[in-house]
Order: sequence, then structure tokens, then C-alpha cells
Amino acid sequence: MPSDNLKNYLHLHFIVFIWGFTAVLGKLISIDALPLVWYRMLLAAMLVLAYIGIKKFSLKTSLKTSLILVVAGITIALHWITFFTAIKVSNVSVALATMATGAFFGSLLEPLWYGRKIIGYEVIFGLIVIIGLLFIFNVSTEYTLGIVLALVSALLGAVFTLINGQLIKTHKPSLISFYELSSGMVFITIYILFQAGFTQDFFQLSLADWGYLAILASLCTAYAFIASVKVMRFISPYTVLLTVNLEPIYGIFLAFIIFSESEKMSAMFYIGAVIILLTVVANGILKHRATLKSRS
Repeated sequence: MPSDNLKNYLHLHFIVFIWGFTAVLGKLISIDALPLVWYRMLLAAMLVLAYIGIKKFSLKTSLKTSLILVVAGITIALHWITFFTAIKVSNVSVALATMATGAFFGSLLEPLWYGRKIIGYEVIFGLIVIIGLLFIFNVSTEYTLGIVLALVSALLGAVFTLINGQLIKTHKPSLISFYELSSGMVFITIYILFQAGFTQDFFQLSLADWGYLAILASLCTAYAFIASVKVMRFISPYTVLLTVNLEPIYGIFLAFIIFSESEKMSAMFYIGAVIILLTVVANGILKHRATLKSRS
């Protein structure tokens, strides 16, 4: 049904808006990226587990699926760590704008992942997104580390989306979310234990940080995580990746409102934002036409 498709696309855009707000929360939370992600995954996993308990879903899964979920969990953990570190060492705008390259990585990886031919316009759209990125920011050398980390995060995000694109065909979003969040948290825990270990300072957070983490774990993670996985039942991974390119627009707009001067946008931003937005719309139109042709 066309109305169902529209509902799913609108839901996806709402999720992307939440993800844009996630970057702002990452800037507001004072702790480093590693503990930030650890708390995020721990709290979100607990919330998802509570949801599973209420719904009385089964947590049973095969060994093969469990291993895939662990790999996906580690991937999303690394994705978030590099993302929040990029924000800490640069700013929200630089990190989010660079993350737009996720669609380009997706256009290259999806054909290999699913064993299909490369569609020309997907690669072209990915390149156009990069052009939009260049317009958004003419970044100085002081942000080089932030850009590199954001690029790594974008690549990891593309891989994670492709993994979930396969898992969602046979598994509940809540089950996928719980195992991925839990395994990611365990992975970070093991890393911390092999490093300096947990210290008293690790668990001493300000009241403001606890509040921001609560929003991050509930709305921006537990809800958005399950919802984003669920929406992939109806929208292709590439379209999801391309739509996520609106995250910089939403996030930078919110950052400008909250942080003002430190996130000031140039005129080039609006040019880049329009380029990315038009690319998303064009992709949706072409995907819709392809669907209609396959049904006729």
C-alpha cells in the first residue's frame, strides 16, 4: 500500500531526526566517548530486555545467528566510539557532515554483500552526497582527526546496516537489538578491563550527564534501535543509508540552536544540504518506480 510505504519513510525520517539529536547529546555529555558508549549500550540493553519481558518474546537463537549478532554488536560499538570521539575532538557539524559518506560506502558494499550487480545511479548518488559534503564544509586542518574518525564511523555504520538488513528477515527487531547492544557493551567492558580497568571516577557522573544519558539510552537508542531495524523490513539498506544523510542537516541545525557560535553554519552548508536532500528524494523516486515496474 502506498500509504504504508509513506508511513515507513516518515518513520525513518523521524528516527534520523532523533539520531541527529544524538550528536548534540554526545557533545553535552561531559565524559569521554568510551564510557559514554558503555553507559549507552548498558542502559539501552536493559530497556530493550524489559520490553522483551513485557512482550514475552523468546530470546532463543541459533549459534550461527548469535555469532553474527556479536559481530554486529562489536561493529556498532566501534561505530559509536569513533563517532562520539570525532565529536569530542572536532564538533557536531564536522562529525555529522562527514558521516554523510555512509551512503557512498553503502553503494559500494551492498552489491558485494548481497551478490547483485552494481546499480549505476546508486554510485552516482553516493558521489553526489560527497560533493554535498564538500560544499557543507571547507574544513581546516585542525579538524583532520575528527574527519578521519567520522569516515571510519561511516564505514562501520554501513557494514552494520548491511548485517541488520539480513538479520531482520528472520528475527525480531527487539531480539536483534538486545543481543547487539549487550555484546557491544561486553566488548567494551573486556577492553576496559584489559586497559586501566574500572575506576571510581568511571562511575561518578554529574546529574546532568545522567539525565542526558537517560535520554540517549531510551529515546535515541532503545526506541530508535528497534524502530530502525524494524523499518528495514520495508526499506532497502541503501535507501536507509542514503536517508541517514539527512542526519547532518537535522543535527547541525539543532547544534546551531543549542551551541550557537561554536556550530555556526556557512552559506555553503545550505548548498550542501540541498544537494543531499535532493539526492534522497531522487533515490526515493527511482526506487518507487523500480518497485512499480517489478509489480507490473
